[in-house]
Amino acid sequence: MIKMKYKWLWQFFRILLYFILVLLLIFIALYIIRLFGERQIDDVNPFRFCENEYVDKSETLMVIPLFENKSIAENKTWCNYILSLNKTLAMHGVYHSYNEFLEDRDENYIKLGIEEFKKCFGYYPIIFEAPQLALSKNNEKLLRQMGFEVRNYRFNFFHKVYHCVDFERNSYLVGLNKRIDWI
Repeated sequence: MIKMKYKWLWQFFRILLYFILVLLLIFIALYIIRLFGERQIDDVNPFRFCENEYVDKSETLMVIPLFENKSIAENKTWCNYILSLNKTLAMHGVYHSYNEFLEDRDENYIKLGIEEFKKCFGYYPIIFEAPQLALSKNNEKLLRQMGFEVRNYRFNFFHKVYHCVDFERNSYLVGLNKRIDWI
């Protein structure tokens, strides 16, 4: 009689144990995928500090074409250095302002960044990621119509994404890249 009374409790713990086991396997798989997956570094610009260790580890460099209204194309030495790294280069916003692509933009706005990117590197970007990953549906549609591969949260969930820093405004980001390596 007592055995039947607590049968539901045993079944509950069994289901809970299976759920925890499946969850643990998912986390282990995600860790392994991130460990061996592509890495990228965001916020690359001659006016931001990028730790060489993380630039070297990254296959893709997300470049800000016009940071603080200064074009990357004005610094040809930097452009040549970035090209010499032989990495995939992509566009990370136009000005990298807060929620820049939550506000609907037109093709001319995006072309500002595209042209500065081309002046610097000699070719047009084909990958785009919005600053803070904040991207409206209309802007995503426009970017795809313009031929971009758009990276978003799904990419960052399965890949390690490092950041260059602006020490004055983002001092909390110092050391963030080391924590990202652990995740």
